[in-house]
Amino acid sequence: MSIDVHAHCVPAELLAALAADGSDFGIELTDDRRAVIAGGRPTMPIRDDLVDFEGRLGAMDSAGIEIQVLSSWVDLTAYGLDAAKGERWSRRVNEALAAEAARDPDRLLALATVPLQQPELAAAELRYATAELGMVGVEIATRVAEVDLVSAELDPLWRAAAELGSLVLLHPMDPLPGIDLKRHFLDNLVGRPAETTLAIARLIMAGVFDSHSDLRVCVVHGGGFLPYQVGRLQRGWEAKPGLAATDLETAPMETIKRLYFDTIVHNPQALRYLIDLVGADRIALGTDYPFEAGDPNPIGTVDAVPGLTDEERAWIVSGTAGVLLGR
Repeated sequence: MSIDVHAHCVPAELLAALAADGSDFGIELTDDRRAVIAGGRPTMPIRDDLVDFEGRLGAMDSAGIEIQVLSSWVDLTAYGLDAAKGERWSRRVNEALAAEAARDPDRLLALATVPLQQPELAAAELRYATAELGMVGVEIATRVAEVDLVSAELDPLWRAAAELGSLVLLHPMDPLPGIDLKRHFLDNLVGRPAETTLAIARLIMAGVFDSHSDLRVCVVHGGGFLPYQVGRLQRGWEAKPGLAATDLETAPMETIKRLYFDTIVHNPQALRYLIDLVGADRIALGTDYPFEAGDPNPIGTVDAVPGLTDEERAWIVSGTAGVLLGR
């Protein structure tokens, strides 16, 4: 079995709902299929391959992926909506994603989206999505409108995710605002992994994983740049405890081993390092389908890892995701 934990989807049903009733949620869909959320700047156009059900299954077959976990296109998380509209929008997204996965339940699972702008509502929506819609976890973005990911306000969501054993997929959004990254595709190539690095480093140093030790957080894009500079966090924690160790009891080098990571590092040697750092049982396949900066051949990437053992391969291709998804 092979399981892809990082892939995106905009069900045709949801796209139709946006076109017909988006204004009821505070979202406008332009003629070229850009979403304008709460009067903010438009997203990129919603791509055809995010919507194409048969095309998705064909891409899975080509990549040797037997099971794919669908998550929303992160640009549609809509944390800028007010709490009431955000709650209704999250429910609409989750119903559509669950229905999309149900079209081929042997091959597709789905992650919820939740209104993080109101953490109590977010926790309630995760519980509903799990119990009533059969969803297997939640995708959250690295940025929330007015709520910091390390704020104690988010404790209800962390508690719910830990109690449910939910996969929490941490995904970058709106990378490094205020820094011009438009040239050379750097907003994606550098900005997104840097955004992820900052978010997960803050969660680690704020002691979130000490307070919620049962959390199952998977950090996309191989953890951004964090695994390759975690020694710097460790050094700061040791050398400047009055600044870096005020909230974290467990050493960063140990805390990072509580996390999970996808395989999207685009380099077998880098993936070898990640395996050696955290263990193959903390790494799962990812494609970031359908985006070009993803990995269309993740099994090939894994198989090219120097010195890969059969046990390591089994964990990465299916075992780790099986544990995360309760399969």
